[in-house]
Amino acid sequence: QGQLKESGGGLVQAGGSLRLSCTVSEHAFSRYVLAWFRQASGKEREFVAGIDRSGMTRHAESVQGRFTISRDVAENKLNLQMNSLKVEDTALYYCAAGGNLKVPTPRAYNFWGQGTQVTVSP
Repeated sequence: QGQLKESGGGLVQAGGSLRLSCTVSEHAFSRYVLAWFRQASGKEREFVAGIDRSGMTRHAESVQGRFTISRDVAENKLNLQMNSLKVEDTALYYCAAGGNLKVPTPRAYNFWGQGTQVTVSP
């Protein structure tokens, strides 16, 4: 079975908010760096935000001040609160595990969810 599963995606109007969640296996949750990536149609998958085991976070400049990554230990969930959404935030969002905050690239992560679609209308 998959170790990560995203949820919470949907359609929202520009300026609105969405909260994404990723259920993570206990093994992955406790041992790996967790992150969110997104991939818009026709574009490369890009880093959005990550959090390591110490709670240190990193957010891409494009979402700085608007998105916040967090962990819910009790529920083994990785969350991404997205506020002030823009049309350009439209993408398939993935949660991933196994990387390094200093290496915010897809190749640094070994485990991936299937993705959840976020569509922001103008």
